[in-house]
Amino acid sequence: MSYKTLPWSHDTNKTVHLILHAVALFLGSFGVYVAFKFHNESGIANLYSLHSWVGLGAIILYGLQWVSGFLTFFFPGASPTLRRAMLPWHVRAGIVVYVLALLAAELGFLEKLTFLQAAGLGKYSSEALLVNFTALVVLLLGAFVVLYVTAPAQSEHRLGYSSVRKS
Repeated sequence: MSYKTLPWSHDTNKTVHLILHAVALFLGSFGVYVAFKFHNESGIANLYSLHSWVGLGAIILYGLQWVSGFLTFFFPGASPTLRRAMLPWHVRAGIVVYVLALLAAELGFLEKLTFLQAAGLGKYSSEALLVNFTALVVLLLGAFVVLYVTAPAQSEHRLGYSSVRKS
């Protein structure tokens, strides 16, 4: 999204994109570490649910995507021909990893709600409604991000007006 929203040069946007994803990768990896640490200290088994499998897969693929993007587009950088060929795959893989992260989040909400209800929480309690509402907001946000990223870029006419007539 940084390429479509930030007003800076291509190289600056590329650097911002790289740094934001590096921070996200660090925070995601830290989250996985904390989850394993909590499970180990609490005597809870690791990797027993679909949420944990999808989440771990998403963070591993995210790391691979970041490293491949860094090597191909940033340092040392591949040839322009290879970069041009790789760009559509880099974008598609990024969307797939994003959708996997959304899936992991949604499965996490479901898992948390299941645990709360097994502990006696009412199906229509305020806590259950809050978890469901939050999951719905995350789902809608994710859908809008995917739609925004995949939408065709708005290009202005070379004389300063667009091809769509504004009345």
